[in-house]
Amino acid sequence: MNRRNFLKSGSLAGLSVTAASLVGCKTETPKETKTSEDQEDRFELLEWTIPQLQEAMASGKYTAAAITQLYIDRIHAIDKDGPLLNSVLEINPDALAIAKGLDKEREDGKLRGPLHGIPILIKDNIDTADKMQTTAGALALEGNIASKDAFIVQQLRAAGAIILGKTNLSEWANFRSNRSCSGWSSRGGQTRSPYLLTHNPCGSSSGSGTAAAANLAAITIGTETDGSITCPSSVAALVGLKPTVGLLSRSGIIPISHTQDTAGPMGRTVTDVAITLNALTATDQQDPASVAAQGKAAKDYAQFLDAKALAGKRIGIEKKPQGTNHYIIALLDKCKALLTAQGATVVEIEYLDKIDELGRHEYNVLKYEFKEGVNKYLSSGNAKVKSLAEVIAFNKANVDRAMPYFKQETLEACEALGGLDSKEYKEALQASHIGSRKILDDVIKANQLDAIAGITMGPSCAIDLWYGDRWGDVSLTSPAAVSGYPHITVPAGLVYELPVGFSFFGPAYSEPVLLGLAYAFEQAAKARVKPTFKKLFTS
Repeated sequence: MNRRNFLKSGSLAGLSVTAASLVGCKTETPKETKTSEDQEDRFELLEWTIPQLQEAMASGKYTAAAITQLYIDRIHAIDKDGPLLNSVLEINPDALAIAKGLDKEREDGKLRGPLHGIPILIKDNIDTADKMQTTAGALALEGNIASKDAFIVQQLRAAGAIILGKTNLSEWANFRSNRSCSGWSSRGGQTRSPYLLTHNPCGSSSGSGTAAAANLAAITIGTETDGSITCPSSVAALVGLKPTVGLLSRSGIIPISHTQDTAGPMGRTVTDVAITLNALTATDQQDPASVAAQGKAAKDYAQFLDAKALAGKRIGIEKKPQGTNHYIIALLDKCKALLTAQGATVVEIEYLDKIDELGRHEYNVLKYEFKEGVNKYLSSGNAKVKSLAEVIAFNKANVDRAMPYFKQETLEACEALGGLDSKEYKEALQASHIGSRKILDDVIKANQLDAIAGITMGPSCAIDLWYGDRWGDVSLTSPAAVSGYPHITVPAGLVYELPVGFSFFGPAYSEPVLLGLAYAFEQAAKARVKPTFKKLFTS
C-alpha cells in the first residue's frame, strides 16, 4: 500500500512524499506530433546514456551547448506541445550560457568529471539560487527565488552538471489532501505518463519520472519520503534510487519528514544512476543526518556494477503473494526465475504484515515533522508565505485556483498538531522508524540475506482529478521508507502494456550491494522500454 491508499483507507503502509516560465494547468487533448504512437521517435539523443554523451563531447561530435539545445527543443516539442506531457515547470534561462562556459573549460583541458556538460532536470522542491522558482508546485509559493542553492545542487554544479530546469510534482510532495491526484500541482497542472497519456505518472517526483522516461534530459533528480522516487520510476521503466537517509544532504529541500526524506537520482540505466550518485554524496554540516553519515559513502559507486553480482547472493522475497492480479504475480514469478538463473538463491520470508501494522504510526510521524519542517523552511526563506498557517489561508482565499479539484485536509491536520515534544509523536517515531528497522534487521539476519526484493508497484492508474489515485494492492515502497534504508527499482516488464519495476532494498548504506544487484538484473532482463505516447489503452 502506498501513502495515497493510506490516506484513503486510514491505514498507512507507504508514502510518497526560461527563458520564460512554462507553467500552465494543462487539460488539453494531446496533439499529434512526430513522436505520436504511430510514428517513429527520431530524437537525436534518444536513450543516450551519460557515457555516450561524454564520448560524443570528447570526440567533438557534440558540444554541451548543442546537447542542451537539443533537450530544450525536445521539451518544447513534446512536453509543452504534441503529447503535452507537462513534466517541466521551467527551463533555466541560463542553461545555454552555463553549457557554453563548460564547453570552454573542456577546450582548455579542464574536465570536472563524468557529469561535465550533462543536462539534468531537478524537482521543484529543491532550491536553486538562480532565476528559477522553488515552489513545491504550490501557487502559495509562486515567485519564491531561493537565496542559496540546496547542498545537492551545489554538488551538481561543482561536478559540471547543467541544471536544465525544474520538474513538476505532486503539490507539496503529495502531502496536501487525502484524495489528491499524483502529478498534479496548482502551479503546474497535471503531468501525464508518457506511456499512456490518460494515466498517472505517480508521485510525487512525477515530473522527474516522466521527463527522464521521455528523454527530456540525461537524468533527473527526485525526492522521496515514501515511494516518491521509486513509484514514478517503476511506472516509467526507469532506474530510481532512494538512498539511505543522510547519504545525501536535505539542506535546501522543502521538507516533509527529517526522518524519511531524501533526494535521489532517476535515470534510464543503473550506470547513469551510479554516476550521478557519486556527485551527490558529500557531508553537509547543516544536515545532522548527513553528518551522521560521514565516511559512509563509497568513492565510486560505478565500480560495483557487475553483471554477475547476483551469483551467490541470497535474496529475500515475501512469502505471501503481492496482491491478487495474476499478471503481476506472473511477472514476479518471472523475476524470481531470473534471479535463480543468475545464480542467486530466492528465500521466502515473512515481514510485510508486521511493516503494514506500523502504517498509522508513520503517518503521525510525517504530520508532526511536516509542520515543524515547513514552518522552519518558510520562516527563513523568500516566499511570500512564512508559515503553514499562511499557506492554508492563501489556499482558502484562492480556492478556485489553488484547490479546484481536491482540498487541503492533510495540511490542516498537520497545522492542528503540537510540537515534536508531544507524547504522540515520540511514540509514533519509536514504533514506525525504530520498529521497522528491527523488523528488517531481524529478517535479514535470520535468513542471511544480501537484500530483500519484490515488485515495486503495479502499473500506472488512470488520472482522476476529482476522486484521486487508485493504485491497487501492490506496493513495496514502505519498508525502506519508514526505516530510512536504501531502495532501488529497475525495469522488470510490462503489465497491461505499462511498465512495472522490480525492487531491491537492504540495510543502511548498502547502496554498493543494491546497485550491483540492480545492474545484474538490468543486464539480464533488458526490460527498459521507450515510451510511445499512446492516447488510448489498446489491449
